[in-house]
Parts: sequence; structure tokens; C-alpha cells
Amino acid sequence: MTGIDDLPVRDELRGKSPYGAPQLDVPVRLNTNENPYPLPEPLVERIAERVREAARDLNRYPDRDAVELRTRLAEYLTKTGKYQVGIENVWAANGSNEVIQQLLQTFGGPGRTAIGFEPSYSMHALIARGTGTGWISGPRNEDFTIDLAAAEQAIAENRPDVVFVTTPNNPTGNAVPPETVLALYEAAQTAKPSMVVVDEAYIEFSHGDSLLPLIEGRPNLVVSRTMSKAFGAAGLRLGYLAAHPAVVDAVQLVRLPYHLSAITQATALAALEHTDTLLKYVEQLKSERDRLVAELRAIGYDVVGSDANFVQFGRFADAHEAWRKILDRGVLVRDNGVPGWLRVSAGTPEENDAFLDAVRELKKEQSA
Repeated sequence: MTGIDDLPVRDELRGKSPYGAPQLDVPVRLNTNENPYPLPEPLVERIAERVREAARDLNRYPDRDAVELRTRLAEYLTKTGKYQVGIENVWAANGSNEVIQQLLQTFGGPGRTAIGFEPSYSMHALIARGTGTGWISGPRNEDFTIDLAAAEQAIAENRPDVVFVTTPNNPTGNAVPPETVLALYEAAQTAKPSMVVVDEAYIEFSHGDSLLPLIEGRPNLVVSRTMSKAFGAAGLRLGYLAAHPAVVDAVQLVRLPYHLSAITQATALAALEHTDTLLKYVEQLKSERDRLVAELRAIGYDVVGSDANFVQFGRFADAHEAWRKILDRGVLVRDNGVPGWLRVSAGTPEENDAFLDAVRELKKEQSA
């Protein structure tokens, strides 16, 4: 039978695996950083109204430039990011992954390179490979902070075209200080100059502020966001960026025609009408995240301080074996391949209780 290896697949894709977390039917799933709270009923009703309105014109293409959506996103960013942005600063796509893909299609590609500081969001490297962009794995310290001196040296030596900075970082959960991002930006401009992409997928859960104001006077700096986490809309697939208007113009050179469906735009617009309610769920999750950090440390685990809606904990002699034993107790967490560490998403109080019971039992078993 014909398999992938029998097809004329690009060499850099051979032997690779697609991105994905295990989708298992277990009582408690805390492995994909989803918001565990269903959308409130008034929002569900508003989505139905918006979609019904959009459905009447499905014989026509959607608004190619998503003007109303980008306007509302700009208002949200201005309100929460402590920095004035307009529609000309904002672009939206099908999830932050498509935003990243469009950025790499525009500023990366064959003969160009991108650098990220790993462990970090693995899709950056995967999308780089998919766009023909060479990938460079940059350094981190033992505590998972960015080794700034080593990072600056790596940028100077490799002169990448795109630099990724994930804050809060996935899977470790720690935030990157503004001064570190500014230093990396300066290093990138000296070396090339290069685009610097600040991935803020989890910023609403952070103890600190968004780095959005840093785009002022820095045309090569991009802030990427998503509605999947804080908005509880992982099934929507809506991501967006904020940057200099020239960046917004540039990514439109590679976007597919009418890439955001009328249904996607209608649903996102409904969600943006309910930001105050949705952000209350964020506050609940931040509280539960902090509880997980405190309880895990009390049990005896090492924990990376988290600014996201998840917690990285360890250390395990065999992380995958520990993952399996937690799964045997009905709780699914994430093994990201970081040696000695696992990651758990903050769930409802009941889900978190089940997780904590499981890891308490595991600790007792390991200590016996």
C-alpha cells in the first residue's frame, strides 16, 4: 500500500509527525489549555442571532477585510492592553496559528530562518518548517527563563529573519519581562533587521500587563493573540495580531481570498460583545491556577511559577511514566517532551481536585 514515504513529499517533512495532543475519553481532561467553562447562555443566544443574520447572505463572499471584526478587536485591545490601537493596526485570521503562518509566509520562507527559545510553543517550529523557513532553537536557562546573553549571541550569529518570543511561555508558563523583549528586539534590528513576534496567547491570565505598548515606534514588532483561551472559544479558531499598519498591509499579500468566513466573523463579534462576562471566568481560572501552584508545591513537586492558565510541574525520573499513572487515575495531563516535567491545564475546581488527588497518590506511590 502507498504511504507517505512513497509520495514526493518535501524532504524536510519526511519522518515528521503532525501536531496534536492525545484526545482520550477520560473523566478529567486537562491537557490542552482549554477554558473549561462553557459559554454563558446569553452569549450562545447572541451567537445564534449573529449567525442567523450572516446565514441570509451566505450566497455572497464574506467581508474580505473583516472591517467590523477588526474594529471591535482594536477596541478590545485598547481597553485591556493600555495602548491605543486602530483597525489599521489589527489583522485577524483562523486562529493564532494562521496568524503565525501568514507572518512566516511574509517574512520567512525558503532561504530565510526563524528562531525561538525552547522549550516553547512547538507550532512555531512546525509552521516554520511548513513554510520552508529554517528553524533555529535558541537557549533558555535551567529555570526556563530566556538566557538573554546567549539569545543575543544566537541572534547575532544566525541573523534570523523572524524572532519568536512567547509570553507567557507555553509549556513552562513563565512570563518574559519587557526589558528582555526590548533587548531581543534591539539585537534583532542590529543583526538583520528582523521581525520580532511576541506570542501572547495566554496574556489575559498573566499577573502583568500586555507588551502591546512596545509596538510604539517599533515597526518590526508584532503582538499575536487568540480568542481560544481567555474567550473560551477554542472551537471558533480566531486569532489576531497588533502591529504597525505596514505589517497589516504586508500579511495581506499572502492571505487566502476571503479567508475568514462570515460565520466565523459573526461568532467572534458576538463574543466581543460579552468580554466583561468572559473575563470574569479568566479571574476564576487565575485563582484556580494559583491554587494548583500552591497545592503542588505543598505536595512536594517542583513547579514553575505560572502566568498562564496551566502549570508545569515535576520533576520526574520518567515523565511519560508519571503521565501514564496520572491517566490511570482518570486524569489526562500533557507530556510535552520536556524531560522531567508535565503540564496541567487549570480546570474547574472539581477537575482540579481530581487532579490533585491523583498526583497526591502518585507522590505517595513514588515515596513508598
